[in-house]
Amino acid sequence: MKAVVCHEGSLDVEEMAVPEPGPGHVLLKVLRAGICGSDLHARVHGDVAADIGEQVGYDNFMRPSQRVVMGHEFVGEVVSYGPKCRKRWKPGQAIVALPLIRHDGEVEMVGLSAHAPGAYAEYLLVQEDLAMPVPDGVSPDLAALTEPLAVAHHAVRRSDVGKRDVAVVVGCGPIGLAVILMLKAIGVKTVVASDLSEMRRNLARECGADIVVDPSADSPWDVAPAQKKYFTRVGDLFSVAFDSMHTLQFVPGVPWWSLMGVADKLSLTPTGPVVFECVGVPGIIDDLVTGAPFRSRVVVVGVCMEPDTFAPAMASNKEIDLRFVFGYDPAEFRNTLHMIARGKVRPEPLLTGTVGLGGTAAAFEALGSAQHHAKVLIDPQSDVVDV
Repeated sequence: MKAVVCHEGSLDVEEMAVPEPGPGHVLLKVLRAGICGSDLHARVHGDVAADIGEQVGYDNFMRPSQRVVMGHEFVGEVVSYGPKCRKRWKPGQAIVALPLIRHDGEVEMVGLSAHAPGAYAEYLLVQEDLAMPVPDGVSPDLAALTEPLAVAHHAVRRSDVGKRDVAVVVGCGPIGLAVILMLKAIGVKTVVASDLSEMRRNLARECGADIVVDPSADSPWDVAPAQKKYFTRVGDLFSVAFDSMHTLQFVPGVPWWSLMGVADKLSLTPTGPVVFECVGVPGIIDDLVTGAPFRSRVVVVGVCMEPDTFAPAMASNKEIDLRFVFGYDPAEFRNTLHMIARGKVRPEPLLTGTVGLGGTAAAFEALGSAQHHAKVLIDPQSDVVDV
């Protein structure tokens, strides 16, 4: 079979043996594979990610010196099964799967480890227990978006965002756009999208963003609805305390501290927006901690592969909440697939190009810029090499 091998940052099509399914494995014919932002990072920052992986207990994250078939976003057709499988689907059934597989008792990350070749190939092994059938009517292009949309689904759930909150999405690459789709799917009424790229701002509108800003010209904090009053100066916050104490102490028969407790339970005390950091480059977290209104909740979705700094005292003074997210669980993955099938999320705007295996390197280069593409898919049967 043909596969794209990543070695020392180079992406080359090579001939490889079709993998043999082991116990619990399913052999798939790859229909589509997505190029993820983490693939772009891993290609050039593999050692950094591998070092972090070792610190959290995973020793086999890809390194530049290794020969790795990448690709952890995919959909494929069942070809055959290995031993100890239940053989749940007939050959030809389209399935998606969580990108994890067990070899000799060890769990490996599909497409991000030399021990678990990924979907930039004609054939791929997945774990039967982690696979799910694609509902009828869902195209391979959309099914291949299950994994990145599941990342966004998890991030939105972890954010505890409410329908009446203002959500600010900073960075409208594929994950930022997916977060916008998921925010609108759960009914968040006001979604602000911020990106320097005009193309990506247009895609954000197509994905349902209510307000779109160019951060070089406008601040995403200044465009909230009129009924949302944010605090950007500590004096304003102190004034609320003074005014509240003055007013509440004149309410007869009710202790002022009880009224303050009720206001807090009813979420009537001032808070900031829920911010989704979807850029993943050094300096962004510090920019958000510094610039976001008081009591904002910042959910870090973008994966920054380099060391970074921010001012903890600034975050403390402004009571900024920081939450970091990673991946999803199997139920979130399954729910995402069925949200696509029901049309609850419509991710078509994300799809901006498709290439064959021979166009993978060109697609990586194109995705290094925010000017022309969001999500590029690989179709192993295609001869297209340009995007």
